[in-house]
Amino acid sequence: MEQDILNDYKQAAANAQLQADDFARKANTYSLYRLVVFALFIASVVLTVSQDNIAILIGALIVLAFVFAKLVKTQEGFDTSKNYYLDLKKVNDNEAVSIEAHGNIYDNGKVFEDDKHHYIADLDIFGKSSLFQLINRCATLHGNIKLANWLAASAQKETIMARQEAVKELAAKKEWKLTFQTNLLFSLKQQRDQITNLITYLKTPIELDNEKFLKVYTQAAPFVLLVLVVAGYFYRPIWYMVVPVGWFNYRQASTRSKIVKRTDLIAGKIDTALSHFVLAFKNIEQEEWAAAFSQTFSKKLTDGNGHHVSDKIKQLSVLLNKLNYRLNMIMMVVLNALFIWDIRQLMAIESWKKNNHENFEIAFDVIAEFEALISIAVPAINYPEWVYPVIADTEGYTVTAKNIAHPLIRGKRVDNDYDLKDAYSIDIITGSNMAGKSTFLRTIGINTVMALAGAPVCATAMEVSVITIVTYMRIKDSLNESTSTFKAELNRLQMLLAAVEKEHRFFFLIDEMLRGTNSVDKYLGSKAVIEQLISKKGVGMVATHDLQIARLEDKYPDYVRNYYFDIQVIDGEMLFDYKIKHGECKTFNATLLLKQIGINVGEG
Repeated sequence: MEQDILNDYKQAAANAQLQADDFARKANTYSLYRLVVFALFIASVVLTVSQDNIAILIGALIVLAFVFAKLVKTQEGFDTSKNYYLDLKKVNDNEAVSIEAHGNIYDNGKVFEDDKHHYIADLDIFGKSSLFQLINRCATLHGNIKLANWLAASAQKETIMARQEAVKELAAKKEWKLTFQTNLLFSLKQQRDQITNLITYLKTPIELDNEKFLKVYTQAAPFVLLVLVVAGYFYRPIWYMVVPVGWFNYRQASTRSKIVKRTDLIAGKIDTALSHFVLAFKNIEQEEWAAAFSQTFSKKLTDGNGHHVSDKIKQLSVLLNKLNYRLNMIMMVVLNALFIWDIRQLMAIESWKKNNHENFEIAFDVIAEFEALISIAVPAINYPEWVYPVIADTEGYTVTAKNIAHPLIRGKRVDNDYDLKDAYSIDIITGSNMAGKSTFLRTIGINTVMALAGAPVCATAMEVSVITIVTYMRIKDSLNESTSTFKAELNRLQMLLAAVEKEHRFFFLIDEMLRGTNSVDKYLGSKAVIEQLISKKGVGMVATHDLQIARLEDKYPDYVRNYYFDIQVIDGEMLFDYKIKHGECKTFNATLLLKQIGINVGEG
């Protein structure tokens, strides 16, 4: 099945490239047409001089200006379509690379790494080769933050179930997901705070001098010229008034060029962004949603009068695009002479801003919600054999799983079963080096994080309570903070014990406690910590090499359970099956590992 999904992405990418090439050829053809229009303009100038008839130039300017504008608009449409299909190709290529090598063009979330968080660092949630890198499909900063928050804290059961329902619906809307990603892909290359800057721009008014006069005159100017042209047809001397009036019109814009350029500079930065956001908003608005989660957020894009956010932003995008006509020198001179174009567009933009005071922060938050949602839907689409976990309501702790495996392990994963059903217990997991203890703890932890974010999990079945994961695995010293390994371990233990007191449902994952001290203190300290956790009804797993810790099952038979990972040694070779078993480990491999690197360990 995975190969079929991979082939679908590769075929879609190839088809997108063919479409992009077709639109590129059409755009190049229209570039030639624009050169022809320019040549006709030069010819009209020559003909005007030779015939000493300014009517030829004026008539040519009017006709050619509209023809040129039409050609520009059509070519821009072809370029837009070409760029869309190039982005669609990138999106499909990225999904293929994600399946084949866990690569991703989207952010890996390194900025969200936090060594002091309950589990982020130990469970590889953010950064290189992380869960975030595997599933993230958020192009905007707001989307990345939203997804990071979902993965950094468990949601309430109602929220988890709502997201699950929405993910199931999205999994059946694969083409919609790819289109939505394609329309937002541009944002990967934009400033991270582009949306914040856009909101600031929409709220900042620009004032013109003599604004009242300009409002009236910009509306009348084209008609004044038209009257002069018509009158000149009947009385030739009036023709000579056309150029001074055109010059006066042009000066109305050129004398205010600073403020126009300032707006144009902003417009140039946000116009492309707006056109893409319009498409993304339309994707959400025009889709039929059955899931309550998606319905709730899509409705936020329509006001009480039935007006869509996409329509309003498209109006602004069109106005900004019209202002950009001035980037062509000939167009700028002609349009300003005929229509005082720059000022007309500037006032239209300001009028739009004044008449649209809706809360666009909410609209862009909807974009972020859907970006986060399609991210947690990635496993459902790319790995359909993964399952949606059941969110348990049991009084005790529930973490059960069938054939659960680590989602970040590529290739053949070794799966395991685990069963903690409506109970309070601490599981001691013993075993050899490299036998799979740490990986198993991380497997349970990372899948639980996914489950409580609303995503599918890498298992054939899973049931889990809404719990708070706390880990004790990768303990680091810190030269900057003058923190030794042992002190760092104590700090982590302090956090863990405090969490037991504060959190309603706290599930710990401890991998080899107190490594920074001697074996006697390590055993006594580990035993004391576990007994304190038992007294506080703490629940979780402890992986250790110390077999004495396994003896706690004798003292607390109703609370402590023993599991182990072992090895088989055949002809001096160690064989690992990475399968968890009930009981305590009897076979260890440190001596064999040391022997392999040339160190023989005597018997004493």
